[in-house]
Amino acid sequence: MQKRLTTADCACFSLRKASRMMTQAYDHYLQPSGLTNTQFSLLVVASKLNPVSITELADQLAMDRTTLTRNLQIVKRAGLVQVRPGRDARTKDVQVTTKGLKALEKALPLWEQAQGKVIDSLGNAHWRELVKELRTLAEIGRSLH
Repeated sequence: MQKRLTTADCACFSLRKASRMMTQAYDHYLQPSGLTNTQFSLLVVASKLNPVSITELADQLAMDRTTLTRNLQIVKRAGLVQVRPGRDARTKDVQVTTKGLKALEKALPLWEQAQGKVIDSLGNAHWRELVKELRTLAEIGRSLH
């Protein structure tokens, strides 16, 4: 007899549910900055690799190019990034603008508040173990397709 599966048995469902709940919480904390958590993450990664190709940015964010392009349009319209031709005609590079860096400066203390509450709730050791396990799950997910 086959075991009847529930959503509680599904790694993907559980991770997506946790991700949605955490995204909502971080969005709440970041609200005064005018950035969503997705925009904040995009700007953080882009600023570290400034400039960065759209392909590399999508890879670093584990985001498909279509979703990334949609998110880039929002931050581009807000003047937070520039998208320019890359090294060859087939690529485009993303560069965080001065306005984007200022938005990150404003958002960082808000993100730190949210991050601190999560770590305080879990405890440092549990937090470090969770991050390690999430990285492992990300690699497993990458290898499954």
